[in-house]
This record gives sequence, C-alpha cells and structure tokens, in this order.
Amino acid sequence: MKTVKPQTKKTDEKPSRSKRIQSEIIAWMWVILIFLLINGTLGQARVIPSGSMENTLLIGDHLIMSRIGYDAGMPFTRWHVPLWRNPKRQQMVIFTPIVPQETSDIIKRVIGLPGETLDIRDGSVWINGQKLAENYTTGPSETYGMHTPYKIPDNCYFVMGDNRGNSYDSRFTGCVPRSHIIGTPVIIYMSLDGSPDAWESGQLRERFIAYANAVLHPSTVRWKRLFTTF
Repeated sequence: MKTVKPQTKKTDEKPSRSKRIQSEIIAWMWVILIFLLINGTLGQARVIPSGSMENTLLIGDHLIMSRIGYDAGMPFTRWHVPLWRNPKRQQMVIFTPIVPQETSDIIKRVIGLPGETLDIRDGSVWINGQKLAENYTTGPSETYGMHTPYKIPDNCYFVMGDNRGNSYDSRFTGCVPRSHIIGTPVIIYMSLDGSPDAWESGQLRERFIAYANAVLHPSTVRWKRLFTTF
C-alpha cells in the first residue's frame, strides 16, 4: 500500500510572507518618522562655506546644530516654529536668511540683545556704553557705513562674524528677528581643507570630489579640529 505524503499548505506561506513585508514597511516608516523628528526638532548637520567666522570656524568645518528649545520645523521645507529658548550674548547661532537673494542658512555670533544700544568705535564694539571684551575676533570692528549708535529693536538680535573685515552681517543687513534663529552649533564632527567651492549650496560634484580626496589623502582632514565643542 502506498503512503500518501501530507501536502504542505501553501496558503500558510502567503500570509507569513505578507506579514513580513508589512512588518518591514512599518519598521521603515518608524525609521523615517524618527529621522524627521530628530532632523526637525533636535539637530541637523551644517557645513561652513565662507571665512566670515574665522578663526573660530573654518571653511570646510562640518557642524552638528542643536535645535533643542530654539526651533522646530519640517525637514526639507521652510516651515518652522520658534520655541522658548533665546540666544545669549556672544553665542553662535544659525538662522534662516533675512536677505531675499540668500537661500542658505547663516551662522554668526550674537553681539547685541533686544533693547540694547550698540556702538562701534575705536575698533571695538560698545554695548550700552560699555566696551565688549572679545578674544575671538580677527581684525578690528568697523562700521562700514552703518549709523551708530544703534538701538536694537525688540525680538531682534545684532549678529556679527568673528572675521570682522570679511563678514556680511548686521552691520549691512540689520538685526536678525528671533523668528529666524533656528539653532546653535554644538560640535565639529568633520573638517576638510578643500576647495571653498565644494561647500557652496548646490555644488554636489565639487563636494563629492572633496570627500573622495579626503579618503585618498587623509592629510586634507583637519584632525585636530574634530570633536571640538561649543
């Protein structure tokens, strides 16, 4: 007598496969949601494209920006909401452009706070009649045609670059509204001595070449600057 082998139920395999696919989709959805949450409310990566903050920040420095308490927004959009924290004097901040033709976020140092009177004379900055001690600047502070003394409006911050002779800042554009400030740098995680063009917005080819060059020539990495905190 022939024995009949029990047939495996293919119907059992189909639900298990569909469940695995469903689980994978749910897992990836959670990954995307967590990324959006971190990117929109906790921190983002930034790269320095100009020398306006030298020698504190150099061209090619890669930063992690903290948004905690300053701002919450939707990644890859301009939609954001200011939160409860306000910048302190001499703190570096990152803010969205206040000049129409600019598209990239900007980093400068807060010099004057809302309601204060700021003056620039004798190569220095004066706040409410008191000379501001600054050990981070490169070159003297000049007005470049700005009318001083200047009364800073409410909910506005007067910002300047550390490289005072090469910084397009509040002396030219006016103060930065609090609603534009989105965060503050916390750490340098990478620093590359490459072509300045590589770090300009939209220069994907040049940026790829700079990263590839760093792999082939590790000497272009500024190793001593890595993990510098602020």
